[in-house]
Amino acid sequence: MADADAKPALELRAISKYFSGIPVLSDVDLDLRAGEVHVLVGENGAGKSTLMKILAGAYEKDSGEILIDGVAQSRWTPAIARTKGVGMVYQEFNLVPYRSVAENLFLGHEKRHNKFFLDKASMQRFAAEQLESIGVHVDTGMEVRRLGVAQQQMIEIAKALLCDVRFLVLDEPTSALTFREIDQLFETVRRLKARGVGIFYISHRMEEVHLIGDRVTILRDGKRIGTMPVKESSADQIIKMMIGREIKDLFPRHFKEPGEVALEVHELCTSAKLKKVSMKVRYGEIAGVAGLMGAGRTETARAIFGLDPFTSGTIEVNGAKVKRISPSAAIRKGVGFAPEDRKKEGFFKNLGIKENITMAGLGKFFGKGILNGKKEAQISNKFIASLHIQPPDLKKQMRCLSGGNQQKVVMAKWLAMEPRILILDEPTRGIDVGAKAEIHALMDKLANEGNAILMISSELPEVLGMSDRVYVMRDGAVAGEFTRGANSEEVIRCAMGVKECKD
Repeated sequence: MADADAKPALELRAISKYFSGIPVLSDVDLDLRAGEVHVLVGENGAGKSTLMKILAGAYEKDSGEILIDGVAQSRWTPAIARTKGVGMVYQEFNLVPYRSVAENLFLGHEKRHNKFFLDKASMQRFAAEQLESIGVHVDTGMEVRRLGVAQQQMIEIAKALLCDVRFLVLDEPTSALTFREIDQLFETVRRLKARGVGIFYISHRMEEVHLIGDRVTILRDGKRIGTMPVKESSADQIIKMMIGREIKDLFPRHFKEPGEVALEVHELCTSAKLKKVSMKVRYGEIAGVAGLMGAGRTETARAIFGLDPFTSGTIEVNGAKVKRISPSAAIRKGVGFAPEDRKKEGFFKNLGIKENITMAGLGKFFGKGILNGKKEAQISNKFIASLHIQPPDLKKQMRCLSGGNQQKVVMAKWLAMEPRILILDEPTRGIDVGAKAEIHALMDKLANEGNAILMISSELPEVLGMSDRVYVMRDGAVAGEFTRGANSEEVIRCAMGVKECKD
């Protein structure tokens, strides 16, 4: 546990950074003590990751200084950062999937026999010891691609610790983890704290601030708004400092009596995962799907939309059975699908906002074989305004947008198709609390306009706060169904197989 009166072991003073002449960090001060978890929070684009990449040497600062044990560092590069004990685990993993666990840990500084041959036995032994020290037990000779997301996360942490890390940066480490896996990660963080490692922890999840943090710093628009002990802060206070305004209701649902059944699947099976999945969603409601990672939630969504074939069972849209389903057939029947991994499957990163919004329904913008750019722009501007997409620039490439604005464009792409049924897989993953509130308000609006929404989420408060009904999946099947107002503990027990249940 860090001493609250101890001097900082690491300091960032008056750090500024510009991209293309635009300030992304302005005179930011930040420090870290040995054995503490210092949480960084802020909306997407606030500068959190940029500041940490400067610390790791991935970006060069434009002004300011970095101090280690009170000594200013005249030069700062990735190599120097590592020698000074700085390690960073990025949100996007940097692992080689077809290499073993041990080979990934020692990538770039492999152990060798006679200067030429890899000493695999030695690397596997050292790798096992390193992983054991943070409570991880895996076969170090196994290819990384065969591991789960949580195990890969631990491999990244172990890889950083191999360099005798004093300061560790964790950037959104729980964004793809389930609550069981998050507990394992938090236990690892506590072990590192006990060893005196100082940790900068970036997160969008308010509950994590108070579960794991000692101090919290809030960034907004590239500036430090404030730093305080976690025990003296509240979630409402932090959120207000993050976004400069109050969010009165993160889950703004206006529940009403739903209409007819819009979409129903009955005993749906796939060769790989699903085992007789049955669920339905009505017009005017949001049906939530909860469960641990690997439970079959995403596989269900992909099968319904026709991305993965199903071997048996039925899909009905508006009471009519669908014999053969494909994405194009689903779209014709008024079904839209925003996938879990927006970066890989949701948009084209090097195309502009306009092209991405109109991509799914490009045929609507052709007349006599000519693309109507004016009509494209009109539709795109409509959604840029209604969803508050920033910046409001049709030509802005998607890779330049924050996560929240990328997700809004993905939503706009499907809304432009005017679907009556929307499947949303992790609609708010990796986006800040302000953007989450806007996405939730949009979902509520769509449901109240009579649309049907099937929402998959790993965040239980989101599922319980937004859903009319909740399906809980486990091992490729529906393990339970709950009505609005369900108890979170019962849902978790159901997801973990502690108890078979229906509300």
